[in-house]
Amino acid sequence: MGADEVSGAGTEGVRTAGYTVRRYPVAPGVRLNVRSGPGTQYRVVRVLPYGASVPVNCQTTGQWVTGPYGTSNIWDNIADGQFVSDAYVLTGSDGYVAVRCS
Repeated sequence: MGADEVSGAGTEGVRTAGYTVRRYPVAPGVRLNVRSGPGTQYRVVRVLPYGASVPVNCQTTGQWVTGPYGTSNIWDNIADGQFVSDAYVLTGSDGYVAVRCS
């Protein structure tokens, strides 16, 4: 299917640079495209499997995307140079849940 976002479980944390980065589940039943920047115009760098959860290292604004969890222009940085639309990640909030990416 290749939506701009995937599926998931688990909210365990990963310790990074002195603070814990929480993991959030991605929408169930969707293969999530991970992009090189905060928009669908950026290249796909990988596709997350069904049932994935992602760390949200930081968040930034980008292209508006509609997904299972609403419409949002927030993009989650899940690794260096890797972004997913927050509209596909179950963070429990319509706003920011992590620091802004610099």
